[in-house]
Amino acid sequence: MEKPSVKLKYLTTALAAVLCVAGPGTGLAQDAAPPAQKVTAATPPPKLIVMISVDQFSADLFAQYRGHFTGGLARLASGVVFPSGYQAHGATETCPGHSTILTGNHPAHTGIIANNYFDLSAAREDKRLYCAEDEKVPGTSSGSGKYAPSVDHLLVPTLGDLMKARDPNAQVVSVAGKDRAAIMMGGRKADELLWLAPTGLTSYRGTPLSPTATQAGAAIAAAIAQPRQGLPLPADCSGQDVAIPVGDRVVGNGRLARDGGDFRRFMASPEADGAVLAAGAALRQARKLGEGSTTDLLILGLSATDYVGHGFGTEGTEMCLQIMGLDRELGDFFARLDATGIDYAVALTADHGGHDIPERNRQNGWPAATRVDTAINPDAIAKAVAEKLGLPEPLLYSDGPFGDMYLAKMLTVAQRKAAMAEFIARFRAFPQVEAVVTGEELAARPISKEAPDSWSMLDKLRASYNAQRSGDFIVVLKSRVTPIADMSRGYVATHGSVWDYDRRVPMLFWRKGLAGFEQSNAVMTVDILPTLASLIGLTVDASKIDGRCLDLISGPESSCR
Repeated sequence: MEKPSVKLKYLTTALAAVLCVAGPGTGLAQDAAPPAQKVTAATPPPKLIVMISVDQFSADLFAQYRGHFTGGLARLASGVVFPSGYQAHGATETCPGHSTILTGNHPAHTGIIANNYFDLSAAREDKRLYCAEDEKVPGTSSGSGKYAPSVDHLLVPTLGDLMKARDPNAQVVSVAGKDRAAIMMGGRKADELLWLAPTGLTSYRGTPLSPTATQAGAAIAAAIAQPRQGLPLPADCSGQDVAIPVGDRVVGNGRLARDGGDFRRFMASPEADGAVLAAGAALRQARKLGEGSTTDLLILGLSATDYVGHGFGTEGTEMCLQIMGLDRELGDFFARLDATGIDYAVALTADHGGHDIPERNRQNGWPAATRVDTAINPDAIAKAVAEKLGLPEPLLYSDGPFGDMYLAKMLTVAQRKAAMAEFIARFRAFPQVEAVVTGEELAARPISKEAPDSWSMLDKLRASYNAQRSGDFIVVLKSRVTPIADMSRGYVATHGSVWDYDRRVPMLFWRKGLAGFEQSNAVMTVDILPTLASLIGLTVDASKIDGRCLDLISGPESSCR
C-alpha cells in the first residue's frame, strides 16, 4: 500500500483544524490501539458506544479489501469479527436496514418495510410515503422531495431511546450522510440528530443547530464549494482500473473528481464520510460524550459507499478509492478518540450489501447478469389489466419493477380477486421474475427463528412484511437482474433484492483490551442492540426484539449478562 498523500486526508483533518477537535489528526494509518488490560465479564461498561453504519458495505467488499486495510478498518478487523452478518429480511434497502441496527427488530416489527411505500388512505394527494417523513405536514410530497423529515414511522424504540429511559443523563448524538440513516438509528430521544446537506449540516424542520453543529456545517459547506481534482490512485487499486461502457457513460476508471458546489459528487466520495466523522468528533468533544457518569452513544452513518456503488458499481477504481479512503478516515477518527483516554467500544455494520453492474459482471465470469426488461413495467401492466377487466384507474401503485405492489382500495371483493389473479399471472410470466408472493401468504407465516443463511425466500420476505404497510403482493426478480433499465438519472447499480449479495454484511466489534476472534457462523444485524445493551448493563425485554446477544468475550466467560 502506498503511503497516503496529503491530498488524501479529506475532511477529518481539515474540519478538525477548523473545529479545534483534540487529537493527532494525521490522516495516516492507525492499525494498532494502545495496550490495555484484558476485558472480562467483570470489566465495567465502556463510557462511550460508537455505532457506525457504512451504507452498502457488503460482506463481499469487506472480504475483498480486508487484506489491504491499514487504518480504522484494520483495527476493527483485529477485534471481534462476524464476517457473515445478515440484514436477514428481503427488502434490503437503506431505511429498513438502518431500522434494524439499533432496534433489535426486523422491518416487520420496526414498520420500516422499504425506503418508500404506499398508504392509499393518506390524506394528501401523494400516496407514496417516504420512510422518514411526516406526511401530515401540509404541502409536503415524497415524490417532489419536499417532505418533512420525521421518525414517526418507526414503531419501536432504539438503543438510544432505551438508554435515555434508564438514565436521562445519557447523551445520544446521531450524525449521518442521509437523513434516514441518522433518524432510524438515532430514534426519538437523541440530543442532536443531523445529516449532510448542500448547506453543510441540517436537522428536523424548526430545530436549531447547536453552535458546534453550526460551525461544523459551515466548514462542510465551504469544503463542498471547493472543486476537487481527481484522487491519486494507490497501487492496490491499479488492478481495478478498467473502463466499462454503461449506456452513454464509462465507469471503472474514475478518480472521483468534482466541480465546486457539486453536492452529489461530494456525497459519492470519502469527503462525505470524513465530514460525518469530523462532525461527530467535534460534537463528542463539545458535549463531552464518554466523560460523564453514564455511558453515552455516538451514532455515525457513513453514506458515501452507497453513492459510489449506485453511481459506479461495486468494483472499479471509484469503489477502491472510496474503501481505501474510508479505512483511512476511520483510522484518523479512532486516533482522535484514543487521544482522549476515554474507554470506548465500537460496533460497525452496514444497512445492506450491493450488486455490481451487469456490464462488468458479464466481463468477469457471470454472463447471465442483465438489466431488467422494460416490459416489467407495473404502470403498463396495470393499464392492460384495467382495460381487460373493465376496472377504474389507477389500479396499481408501486415504486418500481419489483417489491411491494398495492391494489386500489375502491375495488369490490370480486374485482379485487380478479385483479389479483390477473396481476400474479402476468408478473409470473416474465422470465426475469423469480416469484410473486401475496401478502396473505406472508401474514400466515411466522418469522423464522433459524439462522438467516438457511432462510427460504418466504422467510426473507416475511421479515419485511408488515400487515398495515406492506403491499398486496410482492414481485421478486431473479438473481443478478439489476432493476435499473434507465440510467439517465445517474444510477447504474443498486440493491434491494432477497439475494445474499444484498443481505450479507460484516459485523465488527472492538474495544481496547477486548481479545479478538472471528466467528463465521451467520448472525443478524438485529443482534447488535442486545449485544451492546448487555455490554453496558442495560436490560432489554427479549420478548420485544428479534435479535439475541452475541458473546464478545473469547473463552468460557460471556459478555451476555
